[in-house]
Amino acid sequence: MSGPGTRAAQTAAGCCCSASRSSVEPRGAADVGAATAGAAAGFADTGRLAAGTPAERAAAGPAKDGMIFLPGGAFLMGTDDREGFPEDGEGPVREITVKPFYISPYAVSNREFAAFVADTGYRTEAEKFGWSYVFHLLVSDAVKSRVTKAAMRTPWWLVVEGADWAHPEGPDSSIEDRLNHPVVHVTWNDAQAYCRWANKRLPTEAEWEYAARGGLVQKRYPWGDLLKPDGVHRCNIWQGKFPDKNSAADGYVGTAPVDAFPPNGFGLYNVSGNVWEWCSDWFSRDIAVRGERFDPQGPPSGQAKVIRGGSYLCHKSYCNRYRVAARSANTPDSSSGNTGFRCAADA
Repeated sequence: MSGPGTRAAQTAAGCCCSASRSSVEPRGAADVGAATAGAAAGFADTGRLAAGTPAERAAAGPAKDGMIFLPGGAFLMGTDDREGFPEDGEGPVREITVKPFYISPYAVSNREFAAFVADTGYRTEAEKFGWSYVFHLLVSDAVKSRVTKAAMRTPWWLVVEGADWAHPEGPDSSIEDRLNHPVVHVTWNDAQAYCRWANKRLPTEAEWEYAARGGLVQKRYPWGDLLKPDGVHRCNIWQGKFPDKNSAADGYVGTAPVDAFPPNGFGLYNVSGNVWEWCSDWFSRDIAVRGERFDPQGPPSGQAKVIRGGSYLCHKSYCNRYRVAARSANTPDSSSGNTGFRCAADA
């Protein structure tokens, strides 16, 4: 993973909002403040709004197990906006066609994942490895005193033993009061296992963006170009000075319920912020140039899987990846307290 000082340094499998399982070093080897200052310098805010006009929203089709039917068709994927990250492969803008499909309006919740575990006895990879990444402000003092390792270049990601989907902040935490929050600390492999059990699948990256746009054409967010229309928060992201002060002005420090905030034009909740969502595709920075244009499935192989949507840790000054065109990636065996998934299905 590259060092923090440029925009390119915070790309796939190494941005502030995700850390790969292989990027571990002894805690204290990097300074949080220095890393933040260096990276922030490379994420200058241009303030330029994206162009585009709203599209007519597609008519809703039949429901399937609570999922939303989307008719598919052509849409403009990606962005050439100055706020975008070309080094992430967000552009150029291209016309992509997707087939009709179903997608869940919500990310998979703790309650749903618990039902899967109860039925199958499945153990997540975080449980098998014995640890997962937890954001430093969410860890109790008692647990933090035993932490000895953190992610390289992003030391706000602590290696917490005993952190898993049922114990999001470590062994002294639980999900009892968060059953309607998105499940986290799940790897791409874990998400695949859940989808097989539920007779569903992960969305492709193209399906995910088509659905997240909610019928709008080339808008920055699922609701338009303004982050806070009429001063109202529309998503769960970081407010304050990353990574040390979160004012929680949107109501949440960590995850929010899966149905928090208004849905987009297709009825999807939290496709900006809250938790990163795994897609089925392998990640490639040049897929926008060389990829298929009809129902693309991504590259045939790779080292990291696509994640979309940003999370509660994203902030405009540092990791502005809660835009619908933004993309990142992580290795299929990596897990953290801000990564989950939603399901799709063939129509």
